[in-house]
Amino acid sequence: MYKFVNPEILNTAVQDFINNNLNIDIQKLILKGSPFPKVTVQELAVQLEGKKKAQKKIPKWFNTSGILYPPKLNLEQSSSEITANYKANLIGNGELIDLTGGFGVDDMAFAAKAELVYHCETNEALSELVKHNAQQFELKNIEFIVGDSLSFLKQSRKVDTIYVDPSRRANTGRVFLLKDCEPNVIENLDLYLQKAKKVIIKAAPLLDISSALADLKKVNEVHIISVNNECKELLFVLENHQKNEPKIYCALINDSKTTIEQFSYSEEKALALKHTALATYLYEPDVAILKAGFFKSITLKYQVAKLHQHTHLYTSTNLVDDFPGKIFKVIKSGIFQNFKADKSIAKANVVTRNFDLKPDEIKKKFKIKDGGSTYLFFSTNSKDQKIVIQAERLAK
Repeated sequence: MYKFVNPEILNTAVQDFINNNLNIDIQKLILKGSPFPKVTVQELAVQLEGKKKAQKKIPKWFNTSGILYPPKLNLEQSSSEITANYKANLIGNGELIDLTGGFGVDDMAFAAKAELVYHCETNEALSELVKHNAQQFELKNIEFIVGDSLSFLKQSRKVDTIYVDPSRRANTGRVFLLKDCEPNVIENLDLYLQKAKKVIIKAAPLLDISSALADLKKVNEVHIISVNNECKELLFVLENHQKNEPKIYCALINDSKTTIEQFSYSEEKALALKHTALATYLYEPDVAILKAGFFKSITLKYQVAKLHQHTHLYTSTNLVDDFPGKIFKVIKSGIFQNFKADKSIAKANVVTRNFDLKPDEIKKKFKIKDGGSTYLFFSTNSKDQKIVIQAERLAK
């Protein structure tokens, strides 16, 4: 049935074993062996690891019976359920072609909105596995295409949306440029725009946004997605009717809500830098805003000031409780040179911004244990002085 998954995995006894042993030590299980004669211990390990990871990353999968999981790498490369749902709000309601289907988390979300979704995947076994999972979700508007997605695209009619999630090429380290990924979206861009009203390109958070905008044509929107203050994805939305400049959206997703901050690069460039001495409150912007590079726009929008041109920390006398990021109340601050004389802090969360030592180096140098409610910011102020700020985080 499946090359990735032995169909015996779906037997009730095996499924019960998986559900009841999610916290089992995998290495001990491998040494002990499988309790099922028709299921190898390696096959069990793949399903146990997959379901365990699904609990937080894709809870709908975790809570649905009969779901099959692929090897670890395929699951690691897939979107999370929360980011997939965000992307589903960006697509049209017509037909969609996903050129890089993978484990299909995005396509399950797309299928809730699109008339028809084409899941393209070169790996036949993975395609069959995703098809099985779609049946478990009772999704009947996904078609599975096995083989080269580019060939399929060339023969297809025009659709509403093309979605592509290029991965880094083999033997390539960290990816900062689209040319280091496959499929080559730059090379195929004209074809994409001929075949779809809208093209959505997903990229890893390390990708350089300015370089991508220079390489791509007709980008109307850029979405920088963070989940619980961790940058997860970059999305470039392209359409044939190009606007004067792309709209930049920072999507700040946490467990309770999603906040969208919209900015403009032309406005950011035109703004004068506003910086000042440390005041009563300290602010650390969400990583999506830092990734987007809106270091000046944030001061205008939220009436805060920057500590230094190259210090991405902000301050204000009055509390700005809707600031998009972490908020702290300053307890005290001082010059770094005097800090070693202060032996009162043995445990703290150490943060460095525009400072020549890393947090681990500081903790080792001053024998500070990690954790607790105290925060220590090692930074540079508006007078180019190296400073230490002691603060406590405020709940939002």
